[in-house]
Formats: sequence, C-alpha cells, structure tokens
Amino acid sequence: MARQTTATRAVRAPAGVLGLGRTTAEILFRSGVYLMLLAGTVLTIFPYLWMLSASFKDHSELFSYPPQLLPLVLRWENYLRLFDKWQFGHWFLSSVIVSASQVVLATFISGMGGFGFAKYNFRWRQPLFTLLVGSMMLPFWVYVIPLYVMMIWIGWVNSYLALIVPWVGSAFGIFLCRQYMLSLPSELLDAARIDGASEFRILWQIALPLARPALGAVAITIFLSSWNSFFWPLVILREQTKYTIPVGLALLLNLNVGQREWGPLMAGSVLASLPIIVVFLFMQRQFISGMVTGAVKT
Repeated sequence: MARQTTATRAVRAPAGVLGLGRTTAEILFRSGVYLMLLAGTVLTIFPYLWMLSASFKDHSELFSYPPQLLPLVLRWENYLRLFDKWQFGHWFLSSVIVSASQVVLATFISGMGGFGFAKYNFRWRQPLFTLLVGSMMLPFWVYVIPLYVMMIWIGWVNSYLALIVPWVGSAFGIFLCRQYMLSLPSELLDAARIDGASEFRILWQIALPLARPALGAVAITIFLSSWNSFFWPLVILREQTKYTIPVGLALLLNLNVGQREWGPLMAGSVLASLPIIVVFLFMQRQFISGMVTGAVKT
C-alpha cells in the first residue's frame, strides 16, 4: 500500500510542477464571463421586479420623481379592484380553459403525428412531411382572414372552440416529436406487435412514455403561445366575460388617459405571468432535454 501511495503521489505531483492548474488569465476570464451573465440576469429580472413593485403602489407613487423601486406601503387595493371593478376572474378562467385544452389536445396529436412520420412507411410520407415543415414558414397573417371566414361559416365566433380547435395541430410539435421518435428502437415496437399489442396501445404505452422529454417541450411551447395569444382572441371574442388575460389587460390599457388605472394593470400583469413561471420551473428539464435531443436527431 505504501508503494501505491508513493506512486500515486509521483503521478500527481508533476501537474503542479508543470503549471497545469488554473492560471491568472483563466481566472480573470471566468470572472468576466460570470460578471456578464450576472449583469444580463439583473437586466432581465429588473423589469419584472419593477412591475411587481408597481402593483402595490398608488397612482401618485407610480409617477413620483425620483422613482422609487420599493413602495412606501403595500397597497393590496390594486389586486382587489382588479377583481371587483373588472372581470379578471373570468379572464383568468378563460385563459386556463383555452391553454389547458390546447396543451392536452395538441400534445397528444403531436405525439401521434410524430410517431406516424417516424415509424410508419406510407406513400407520400416525405412530401407530406416536407409540406408540414414548410407550413411553419407561413406567417399567421397569411391565413387569418380565411380562418376567420371559416369560423363564421361554422358559427364558432365568440366561442372557445374557435380559440382551441384551429391550433391543436401543431406543425412544430409534430416535427419535434418525429425527430425524437426516430431514436426509438423499432425492435421494441415489433416485439410489442408480436405480443398482440394494437397500434394505439404501442403508441400510448410505449412511444409516448419514451418520448416524454419531447412532449414536455411541445407542451411548454404550446402553453406559452396560447397563454400569450392576443390578436386571435381579440378578433374572435365579443363578450368581455370570455376575454382571455391579454385581451382583458389591453382593455385596461386602452382606456382614456384620465381613466387609465396603472396599479390594477400592473397587478394583472403580475398575476398573468405567474402561471408561465410555475409551468416553466416544473417542466424546464423536459423542455431543455426535448429541445436539445430533437435538434440532433436526423
């Protein structure tokens, strides 16, 4: 044991002698990188902290000079007025219904479509996949008028169905799930077929659980898009009780200057951002894993 210890020390000793440790330049470089990251973090978080502080201030304190970051007194009246005078509870519920429905339906359809493109050989598979990917390049403004006319024909104007159904087929979601499911071993699926499993059972019990990172990334992407959607709900909805949060907050912002209530507007913005933060904190690992893995699959 003594010889092994001496030999180990003899091997480790040259590292310090040859100067293979951290040099002063490396330490300064790392310190500079960390300072830049810290500065970027502060610049990113500061607007949210200011919005949170402004939600507890009254009108005069909001426009005081010099501006104060922290409120003198925590005023909860802004939050109470948001629910009493305005219909924020209905707006929040509408956003939850629309976003949750889109996430559940679009995630399942994306997984099903990605599985089909990845593991089934059928006619026109590659042209259809190319057309699907190409559809992501079309801006929303190209098909918003035909889509609105279609909603009028169906009779879905001023309904949640018009906010949910047109977006359950996500081209990006199908693309990401397809890229991820290409890595699933086909032998595993063939073994399930030999055991008598149906195609839907293979999808539900094998493919979707294994593709959980990709599905998590799709779910977060769809949730963010649905929760922050403004133009389409503004076009479709007619009743204020059915407004989603972005449309409702825009209603507060578009009041006359003398009637504009900045305190409740800041309070509503804080409450609107909380679900996004919570969802991302709980699913950030799946989001990063799905995006990175899907990006390297061919």
